[in-house]
Amino acid sequence: MKLALVGIGKIAVDQHVPALAESPDWDLAATVSRSGTVDGVEAFDSMEKMLAARPDIGTVSLCLPPVPRFQAARAALLAGRHVMLEKPPGATLAEVHILHDLARQQGLSLFATWHSRHAHGVASAKAWLADKVIREGRVIWREDVRKWHPGQDWIFEAGGMGVFDPGINATSILTEILPAPIHLRSAEMDFPANRQAPIAARLEFSGNIHADFDFREEGPQTWDMEFATDGGHLALRNGGNKLEIDGKAVEGGDRIMGAEYPALYARMAQLVPQGRSDVDLLPMVLIADAFTLGRRNTVEEFQF
Repeated sequence: MKLALVGIGKIAVDQHVPALAESPDWDLAATVSRSGTVDGVEAFDSMEKMLAARPDIGTVSLCLPPVPRFQAARAALLAGRHVMLEKPPGATLAEVHILHDLARQQGLSLFATWHSRHAHGVASAKAWLADKVIREGRVIWREDVRKWHPGQDWIFEAGGMGVFDPGINATSILTEILPAPIHLRSAEMDFPANRQAPIAARLEFSGNIHADFDFREEGPQTWDMEFATDGGHLALRNGGNKLEIDGKAVEGGDRIMGAEYPALYARMAQLVPQGRSDVDLLPMVLIADAFTLGRRNTVEEFQF
């Protein structure tokens, strides 16, 4: 199946392009970007030009920042193309609901992807926790924004989500593996004085689950969650790629975060022939609630 990749930035180059190159289901037939390209692939500088010139491309994968994504997704759906959305699926919940309804009306597939749910240890963690009572949970998601989003000022603009851009990976795993739903009880966010999105956040969820997100981590990066249960202790490390039970590694290891992207394209290949959608907004609901309920602290200015 032919696919166009829209937004050729770091995440597209690092993850989407290699995943598509390995896929038995997809042919990367075009790119759309104001700057980046992929060698040997037809390039366009606007969605309108690509949609008009390539009616043979039936699916569009959007790697744009959240704010401009809605217009691009809507244009693709109205042009009769299936749409795959990089996380988070939009800048607001309302616009994703609109896209979901439009896809249904058009008989098209819309896939709101959560790549961290496909990390190596997530499915086994979900199975192990299914019959457990969780007494306490801790999530530590701390990384260096300069390493993962170098010079990407959009991530600190309104709608860019700031530290919740990686933090939503944690909530996507939480909402996948926990045996009962959770909701946000309180939040505290740190906003640099010169930015519109938080650089750090502390969240308290029901079920005695606590989260610490920070974009200022230098040195070793941490993407871990741990749960004390009535049946033992579970830890997911390295973004969900390493599972430990009672301190012993039982699955995964030093797998690289992002290696789950081939699974996203395999899932899209299942959805498209049937015109079905997969749009779970629970990870984004928890983040939206943090902006609604959270207290705001102003901290020192941040520059890349």
